[in-house]
Amino acid sequence: MKLTPLDIQQWDFKVRVRGYDRQEVQAFLRSVSQAVEQLVKENTQLKERAEHLEGQVNDLRKKEATLNDLLVTTQSMVDGIKETARKEADLTLKEAQIKAEELLKRAHADCEGLQRDILGLRKERMMALEKLRALLHTFIKMVEMEEIDLHSLSGDTTVNDVTRNR
Repeated sequence: MKLTPLDIQQWDFKVRVRGYDRQEVQAFLRSVSQAVEQLVKENTQLKERAEHLEGQVNDLRKKEATLNDLLVTTQSMVDGIKETARKEADLTLKEAQIKAEELLKRAHADCEGLQRDILGLRKERMMALEKLRALLHTFIKMVEMEEIDLHSLSGDTTVNDVTRNR
């Protein structure tokens, strides 16, 4: 049986011949009733406060769970961004390597072409020198022939001696 402060106040004891002093019992019951009433009020306040604190704890737990989810999501996003950046860097590096190889191949091909051109120009120079020598030789022969013709016309032997000494 649950006793309330009102139950204690209204409690009526049976009177006996040698019983307790009625006023003393009544005073005691009033003080007990007041104490129990105070305890009930405190208990009610503490229950309300406990419920309020429990609500706050539940709110904080929800916020903590939300923050944890946000943290996990953020970490996943950061990891994704890092992975994407790494892949893009790898792709850029590979593209740069391919371009460098192509440029190097083109440079080698250009170098080989220039070497062929240089070799061709050297051959042309040698041929031009040979043609020039042949032309000079022809001119020398023509000059000698002209000198011979002059000598035979004039009868001068010095020109003939000059051409022979050459």
